[in-house]
Amino acid sequence: MPKICTPLSDTAVRNAKPRDKSYTLGDGEGMYLEVMPNGTKFWRMAYRQPNGKNNRLTFGKYPIVTLAEARTRRLAARRLLDQGIDPGMVKREEKKAKATAAQHTFEGVARAWLAKTAPSRAASTQQKNTAWLEANVFPVIGSLPISTIRPKDVLSALRRIEARGAIESAHKIKQLCGQVFRFAVASGLADRDVTTDLRGALSVVPEAHYAAITEPEQAALLLRAIDAYKGHAYASFALKLAPLVFVRPGELRAAEWPEIDLDAAEWRIPGAKMKMGQDHIVPLATQAVAVLRELHAITGHGKFVFPSVRTGERCMSENTVNAALRAMGYGKDVMTGHGFRAMARTIMDEVLGERVDLIEHQLAHAVKDPNGRAYNRTAHLPARRLMMQRWADYLEAIKLGDKKTRGI
Repeated sequence: MPKICTPLSDTAVRNAKPRDKSYTLGDGEGMYLEVMPNGTKFWRMAYRQPNGKNNRLTFGKYPIVTLAEARTRRLAARRLLDQGIDPGMVKREEKKAKATAAQHTFEGVARAWLAKTAPSRAASTQQKNTAWLEANVFPVIGSLPISTIRPKDVLSALRRIEARGAIESAHKIKQLCGQVFRFAVASGLADRDVTTDLRGALSVVPEAHYAAITEPEQAALLLRAIDAYKGHAYASFALKLAPLVFVRPGELRAAEWPEIDLDAAEWRIPGAKMKMGQDHIVPLATQAVAVLRELHAITGHGKFVFPSVRTGERCMSENTVNAALRAMGYGKDVMTGHGFRAMARTIMDEVLGERVDLIEHQLAHAVKDPNGRAYNRTAHLPARRLMMQRWADYLEAIKLGDKKTRGI
């Protein structure tokens, strides 16, 4: 007759007292409670592996694991055995997977992604992305294994940014997190990008318009004020060049001398620095070349056209041009560093009658040909070169007060 094991009761488990040596109390189907001399109680299960060898599983300590929970784990183990699977092996693989996941936290993966992709972006963008993650994301989900992070975890971090009123930043940081998750997926560290589930979860970014002077008469006054500006030389030269090239402020301040060929009158900005990620060519009018030749005598020995006042290892601060405009009496609701783009776009179109597609090319906006294909960086370059010279000549004329100039 096979030995029949009477199932344990909660009372019997609770009242099991320690002895000089460990002993066991069976519950049936291989599971038993092992009581240690120090009073610790373990749930274990003896079983035969599919290869015929004897083995045992530990389900945890009592009372952390109750009798009912231990029986549930026994049932799961028995089901695996019925399928010819060793539950001990499954447990070891799960433990290994958890250990691996713990090593790959969101912060760890994010820093690996930042390092891996650093060559594809400007140093200033790298610093900004790192600072955004360090200040807004790492404190909330940085220590979590990236494979365990759910959409609501990411949303928790983004909600804090929203609460400060930084709606646009919240959207940008969500995009950063998405890039980190996609990097993790490609590396086999996560199953998917959970930020895709957050579509529509954030507040809509309010439409922003950069303050800009777009009337020729006011533009002439601004150009005269720039010539009269007595602030730091770097800021002064940046203000003189900005209306002549009308690139984005970040592209202007991050300009490097190796990108500029003064003899060819051309500035070639690599795609890594551009918003659209594509190389961009800025034809330089004679007035722009003159400004840059004068500046080259001051900063040409270094890397950056507009170096930081404190160190030549970094480019000029993003606040320098706007601060100079404020010092000249132009409030942020009147003119900004970004406003030189709107000034050029409006006056070149409405006053000078330049071709809109050429203007858009020069603004580095996405422009497509009649077949829907994006133009390359050299598209219409001769025509753009002539347009940029006409624009510079126009600015010079209105600055000098030429009443015959159109728009004045």
